[in-house]
Amino acid sequence: MALVELIMPKMGESIMEATILTWLKKPGDKIEQDESVLEVATDKVDTEVPSTHAGILKEILAKEGEVVKVGKPIALIETEAEAATEVQQNPPTPAAAPAPVKEKEKAAAVSTNGHGAPASFKESKRFYSPLVKTIAKEENISLAELETIPGTGLEGRVTKKDILAYIEQRKLGQTIRVSAGTPSASKPQPVSVSAGDEIIEMDRMRKMIAERMIESKRISPHVTSFVEADVTNIVFWRNKVKNEFQKRYGESLTFTPIFIEAVALAIKDFPLINIQVDGDRIIKKKDINIGMAVALPTGNLIVPVIKNADQYNISGLARIVNDLASRARDNKLKPDDLAGGTYTVSNVGSFGNVMGTPIIMQPQVAILAIGAIQKKPAVIETPYGDAIAIRHKMFLSHSYDHRVIDGALGGSFVRRVADYLEQFDVDRPL
Repeated sequence: MALVELIMPKMGESIMEATILTWLKKPGDKIEQDESVLEVATDKVDTEVPSTHAGILKEILAKEGEVVKVGKPIALIETEAEAATEVQQNPPTPAAAPAPVKEKEKAAAVSTNGHGAPASFKESKRFYSPLVKTIAKEENISLAELETIPGTGLEGRVTKKDILAYIEQRKLGQTIRVSAGTPSASKPQPVSVSAGDEIIEMDRMRKMIAERMIESKRISPHVTSFVEADVTNIVFWRNKVKNEFQKRYGESLTFTPIFIEAVALAIKDFPLINIQVDGDRIIKKKDINIGMAVALPTGNLIVPVIKNADQYNISGLARIVNDLASRARDNKLKPDDLAGGTYTVSNVGSFGNVMGTPIIMQPQVAILAIGAIQKKPAVIETPYGDAIAIRHKMFLSHSYDHRVIDGALGGSFVRRVADYLEQFDVDRPL
């Protein structure tokens, strides 16, 4: 018999920790290899963690609600086979324990960094997560300094993004200070509750969405350009082929894959839309990975990503769009389905909205909102002169980060998307 550690697995790009939601097994339960043992939540998605070995769940090392870093043990499994990762009952003393002189050197370094001693949390009445504490200690942030950081988390708690943003601003000499008598913009002001009012607690996903939206507005100066596109050809083409598509693939053909194809083509024409900002560096992304916002039954929003969207035709995009949307609504997305996006499309027209001013998904620099398709009278040019006809029109709303995208680029890009939509070939085969 051997004891092996079940570790917190890596669940996607940039995910460094996860919160234990629910243990599906209890100590003493028999588990099979690849059988789900617990549910965890990351800042992107909820998912189940399967067992890496078959055996008996011997001990749970991480409680529900605890935040655990990727690679850390969360449980012990007793297996029948011997394992190289066997956990000893009496582990040997580490061969290279840190010497006292190292601690002295560290303290000396701290004393000369100009920011004071690392934070000691024993005297604080404010809650700090283990991750925030670790970052504070690594960056030599004193408790007094930490207490001044406005928190955007639950009950004003300091989140990982809050402290990292503070550190970045501190490097630039823009340390945030909140005076005792001045209300902080990030701290909600008291509201009055009257008899009959209903109090609804935000769920975990809504809290994350709220935090990200505030963070995006803080990071990126948003500018929005609008273009109205004539999509009559697209409407006629879809009406002509949708029954054939249903028979061939057993699923519906929506407008979304057509829009995504146009966006991917426009990104190829304007690659500086497909970028990310890292300090004072611009990272031009090689892959065109387009996220599509999906409304969930709960009213929340999630954004699965179509990887290498420029490499698919309309049929391929349609099948990927349908699959991601279906799994999103059934809460079956995997962390990798939400990772790696370089540009995002939000179809606000599905709610009957004609236009919107969407908020950028960090670390991307732009997002496109697609409005409802409406029949409108329009002036069209004919060989016999101008005429008024009924056309299918739609607004495109392009929000972009004005730090790195000026109006010429942001406006030209959305105009190019409209051009591709208007030039759609009505005789195009499936």
